[in-house]
Amino acid sequence: MEASVKSREGTAVTEQAAGTGADLLIRSLKNEGVDIIFGYPGGAVLPIYDALYRNPIRHILARHEQGAIHAAEGYARVTGRPGVVIATSGPGATNLVTGIADAMLDSLPLVVFTGQVAQQVIGTDAFQEADVIGITQPITKHNYQVKDARDLPRIVKEAFHIASTGRPGPVVVDIPKNISVAGLEADIPHPVEVDLPGYQPTYQPNFFQIQKAAQSLAAAKRPLILAGAGVLAAKGTEELRRLIEEWRIPVTNTLLGLGTIPGEHELFLGMAGMHGTYAANHAIQECDVLLNVGARFDDRLTGKLAGFAPNAKVIHIDIDPAEIGKNVPTDIPIVGDARQALEALLRQDAGKPDTEEWIARLDDWKETRPLGYTAATADGIMPQDAVRLVHKYTEGDAIVTTDVGQHQMFAAQYYSLNNAHHWVTSGGLGTMGFGFPAAIGAQFARPDAKVVSIVGDAGFQMTLQELSLLQEFRLPVKIVIVNNASLGMVRQWQETFHGERYSSSLIPIQPDFVKLAEAYEVKGYKVETLSRAEEVFREALASDGPALIDCRVLETENVYPMVAPGKTLSEMIGVMER
Repeated sequence: MEASVKSREGTAVTEQAAGTGADLLIRSLKNEGVDIIFGYPGGAVLPIYDALYRNPIRHILARHEQGAIHAAEGYARVTGRPGVVIATSGPGATNLVTGIADAMLDSLPLVVFTGQVAQQVIGTDAFQEADVIGITQPITKHNYQVKDARDLPRIVKEAFHIASTGRPGPVVVDIPKNISVAGLEADIPHPVEVDLPGYQPTYQPNFFQIQKAAQSLAAAKRPLILAGAGVLAAKGTEELRRLIEEWRIPVTNTLLGLGTIPGEHELFLGMAGMHGTYAANHAIQECDVLLNVGARFDDRLTGKLAGFAPNAKVIHIDIDPAEIGKNVPTDIPIVGDARQALEALLRQDAGKPDTEEWIARLDDWKETRPLGYTAATADGIMPQDAVRLVHKYTEGDAIVTTDVGQHQMFAAQYYSLNNAHHWVTSGGLGTMGFGFPAAIGAQFARPDAKVVSIVGDAGFQMTLQELSLLQEFRLPVKIVIVNNASLGMVRQWQETFHGERYSSSLIPIQPDFVKLAEAYEVKGYKVETLSRAEEVFREALASDGPALIDCRVLETENVYPMVAPGKTLSEMIGVMER
């Protein structure tokens, strides 16, 4: 039973029925509106799973903890709500570390519950004991180890608040087993509000800094907007589009910012950075005012820092003050929520820049130095063809997930996204094995959506056991393996920078992916020619159930254009000229 009561401070709370600590945890999750949990049981969390049995929340049993946390990341990316994960102590918790670090770098809200050995044996090297707090402290936004079962409602409330506010990120809650089994003699209140005086993210930007930014943009001859995932997290895509169109300022994206503006928008230059377009990278190098909205200036974007945007006055809008000035000197720093900052800019009456000559120049670059590739001889398939076919038969409206490597860059270059929150990839950590389980999480979050996971043959084999979830739930996820029989990006770097010494990067022996799919009752296809690929992609992507396409592409194709390490964005190689 639940009833409304008053705390000592007079704050309204919800009275919770007594039970065990595990029961209290599950009720606390329900109070946070949790509708799905990804996890894997084990000894230290059996009391929690027993409470789940008594107080059901939908639980998805992944086949590996890494699959669970990447699925939670996919869920978080497309919904903006925290993904929830439960794993047991020791190896269960340590198997989550990659996903936690991935979410931290890519600003994804997660709340991760790990089991722990009982408090009385912590520090004794007990069975399946690991220092989860010590391990995860550098890769979480915050973490807790629960000391008293009565603290669970407060800790859960704080964990969800911290994960989803300010710059989103992962929060770990480590729960010793004796806390889970502890009996509660009295009802425990569930707090309505959090009380964290030391955690007060800045949402409203400084008016005078906004004024300076507007004046600088209005006076610019060659302004440019760089939009990152912070725009998506702030739900500011409409405000970004208005600013671009009303002020006639061209825009480029980071890898994670793709989808903030429709890919076919006339003022969109494509992705910037190591494998960005010629127009985007040269626009950065030649702009006189660069407005960064919600993006980190990471090394894959900037290239050689000393030569990055050498002519630009830099305006940086970010909710995380630690990012401003960290890598690139900032002339006008603006700490705040991306959407609110864009709204504030739109309200300014500083005039609009005259950008028509600048836009004409950029349009010329887009026309004369576009993305492009040479068709395969005979009837072979290029990796770019595979991405192009996915776009063709999903009409650019699919939620696309990827692993990391060549296929990821081809997808970023050639899958022109029409919608926000439809691009799910691992950016900062570069996690192989991410794409397929992330697609599963995205499909659970959006059961009505077309979800396509574009993966490499190597990365797919890291988490392919999650095919079991497609079988169990008949999830209509489509898997496209861009199969070049190698660790494609490793092979490319060995070719380019290591004298073609292909050390442990070629994979000549592979499983029969079609038979593998069929073992999980998933329809499988193998294609080796472009003419056959057209037919297969059309059929597979239109089907109502799950499907896997093993697309055998040209093995030696490289991702271009490219900025080599230590070079500036203007020193691109492999640029196609028309």
